[in-house]
Amino acid sequence: MSAPGPQGLMHAYLDMLAAERGAAANTLAAYRRDLDDYLAYLQGQRLAPGEVEAAGIRTYLAELEARGLKSTSAARRLSCVRGFHRFLYAEGLVESDPTAPVSGPKRGRGLPKVLSVAEVDRLLTVAKEAAVTAPNPAEAARAGRMHCLIELLYATGLRVSELVALPRAAGATKERFLVVRGKGGRERLVPLTEVARSAMAAHLATLAAPGPWLFPADSETGHLTRQAFARDLKAVAAAAGIRTDRISPHVLRHAFASHLLQNGADLRVVQELLGHADISTTQIYTHVLDERLKQMVRDLHPLANA
Repeated sequence: MSAPGPQGLMHAYLDMLAAERGAAANTLAAYRRDLDDYLAYLQGQRLAPGEVEAAGIRTYLAELEARGLKSTSAARRLSCVRGFHRFLYAEGLVESDPTAPVSGPKRGRGLPKVLSVAEVDRLLTVAKEAAVTAPNPAEAARAGRMHCLIELLYATGLRVSELVALPRAAGATKERFLVVRGKGGRERLVPLTEVARSAMAAHLATLAAPGPWLFPADSETGHLTRQAFARDLKAVAAAAGIRTDRISPHVLRHAFASHLLQNGADLRVVQELLGHADISTTQIYTHVLDERLKQMVRDLHPLANA
């Protein structure tokens, strides 16, 4: 039996990620796009995955830079290619791993965008008022759903994919926490504030038709899409006087984490709440806090300008 071709090798790798590592559908789709691009490069060089050497990997990275790919995107692409070649080598499908001696592109880690507590409060106030002053029941239900989404996101720090796919049963819980299934199928407990529970109760009261989702919508999945939520969130931000390029569902997740740390929360606790497998992912928020502390010292220290 002949050895599988490049596409067959890629499918074997993706199957392993899904079966053994529990990779989510979105993750697999991103890996597939990255590997499709890499395999197209190899085809242009008339190389099979087992024939490429370290110099070829470096040439590919140079080509990505020439295309204008940011260093963060190129580093992610290399990580995907490196995992692919490690898999082929570990499975005995190739004789060597050409990525082993290749170092990734240098990249600086940008600080996440963060809203102030006052800005988040303004956002929530505008969303709540829109639900109260809506001209008809349909608009009131839509605005109430938006208010509920924002309250929940800021209260829990959920990933937007976790938020929009909450089951309807979550909205009727009498517990003070949600059980959320995150990346890799890992479950975690996320505390609920009374305000968030009240917003869910008000939203549930507007849902006439039965169904499995807390935020049902006419979409392929049957629930609200991330894109629709992000679009509507920008509209609320504009009404609240916040620049729309500074707002996204992920920015509210950043605000949740940063504001907790700002008020003395333990980094390990925030890591657990966010569902980060590695604490180094959570530590980016301490850099935001560090910058604010430095600014405070510069502004308030009696000898700062001496």
